[in-house]
Amino acid sequence: MLENKKPVGLLFDIGGVCVVSPFQAILDYEIANNIPKGWVNFSISRTSPNGSWHRLERGEIKLDADFFKASMRDCRRSKHPGVPISAPPLPEIDAEWLFWEMMRVSRTPDPYMYPALQKLKASGQFIIGALSNTVIFPDGHPYNSDSNGVKSQFDFFISSAHTGLRKPDPKIYAAALREMDTLAKKRGLQGVEPSDVVFLDDIGENLKAAKNAGLRTIKVNLGRTQDAIRELEKITGLQLLDTGDKAKL
Repeated sequence: MLENKKPVGLLFDIGGVCVVSPFQAILDYEIANNIPKGWVNFSISRTSPNGSWHRLERGEIKLDADFFKASMRDCRRSKHPGVPISAPPLPEIDAEWLFWEMMRVSRTPDPYMYPALQKLKASGQFIIGALSNTVIFPDGHPYNSDSNGVKSQFDFFISSAHTGLRKPDPKIYAAALREMDTLAKKRGLQGVEPSDVVFLDDIGENLKAAKNAGLRTIKVNLGRTQDAIRELEKITGLQLLDTGDKAKL
């Protein structure tokens, strides 16, 4: 069966998979400011596909003061103009502070997935790629560097802000598959089929789009990267969790 077939390629999201989830920063912010849980992500997702966040991740606008103003407007925008005046007021969001807190938190490699990623790379058995919705930081910003070493683990890295495509656009999965196929042929392997690739992400709609593209998928839940790694162990046949980590599960 396809789900048991050893993959040729492994494709990783970054935030919430290889590094600590920026969603944790959002949740902490909501709790600290008495904002309903999930409100921030809701306010971002409802402006898709052309909200300020989505445009930033496609590299269409710069990360500057205008973006933060637009982001705050998005958070205040009512999806239904006919909402009565008596409705509760929308939460106040400090978009700039929250953005940089999300970026700060997500600079930390995940304590379980990052070592697993290193083991996968060291095995030499797989083509390892990254497929991430990203932003372009200003010139000279320290976040432009790979100081945490995560990017160096990949054979290729597809960045939404540099390609002009973002998940869950089907075109970005096609781009990842083309890159996998090119690298496989350079290694003397046959062409890569979608089912030869396993994709890990923490967002349901991204995984759904990947499945529609024919990829196999693993859901990485907030705070439970160990569960996803156990699935990777079954698929790859490698021990990726340390013995002590397995004992905690």
